[in-house]
Amino acid sequence: MKINKKSLSYLAGLGILVSLAAGITFAAFTDKAKVLGSTFSVGSADLRFLNDLPMGTDPTNLVDELPGPTFGNIGQTWSSDYPIKLINNGTSGINIASHAYYETANDPAELRSDISVEIFEWGDANVNGVLDPGEVGMTLGKKTIVKWKTEGLGVGQIYPGQVRALILRFSTDNLSATKQGKSALFDFEFESAQL
Repeated sequence: MKINKKSLSYLAGLGILVSLAAGITFAAFTDKAKVLGSTFSVGSADLRFLNDLPMGTDPTNLVDELPGPTFGNIGQTWSSDYPIKLINNGTSGINIASHAYYETANDPAELRSDISVEIFEWGDANVNGVLDPGEVGMTLGKKTIVKWKTEGLGVGQIYPGQVRALILRFSTDNLSATKQGKSALFDFEFESAQL
């Protein structure tokens, strides 16, 4: 079989026409869509205190540190409440734990073994920042300052924008006469872990 130039031109032209028709048909029945510039951001954890309890969550009222309370003349079966309010100022839910922190040089009489803290939920019903009768809620646990440092106390979860009101009740059961006139300095911290 001998193919001449005329037949070869004819076949080449036919091939071009078939390819062109197939391309037009494919283009007419296909399409695509794109998602451009996908952005991913990791949530933030930002645990803060309300400085002035009745003032609320105004950004000027949120602080990272508060001055600690001063308790004087403690004795047998003493107790005193310290109200605080925490806010999750971040964008992710967080789990809160609390720990005492101290250096033994700041507690030579070892009052850390005699003083306990019990953390309660606080239902500040009238949002006045004052612990009123009937506002102390469920206990979250009680430990001596020593155990509070080594084991900590869980406070629970706080979601973005949520305020958590707590009462820290410091108390003693028994104090020996050798502890009279002694003093100690302790810090306590609230730590967050992202959910």
